[in-house]
Amino acid sequence: MPKAKVRRALRKGPIKARAVKPIPKLESEASERAFWESHDSTEYVDWSRASSVRLPNLKPSTTIISLRIPVGLLERIKIEANKRDMPYQSLIKAWLTDDVSKSHP
Repeated sequence: MPKAKVRRALRKGPIKARAVKPIPKLESEASERAFWESHDSTEYVDWSRASSVRLPNLKPSTTIISLRIPVGLLERIKIEANKRDMPYQSLIKAWLTDDVSKSHP
């Protein structure tokens, strides 16, 4: 943007928040879901005033896998997990996370 346009924009002052429609009182989660499926949120929310939010305590979604490993290896993993006072599956996940993080920073 040319400097002259920037100066003109700054002289006009801050951008005013645009008027938004009030969100209606909805009776249930189902009615709220139906409402938002049929309405555009930009008419009801001033997204220019939105800010980022961090939710550090959310657990990531997981999926169940089947992994075949030798019995002896599983026993050694369980011994290591017991030494660390943690479930063996959690230890396996921690090791995998560390290894992948080292391989792909």
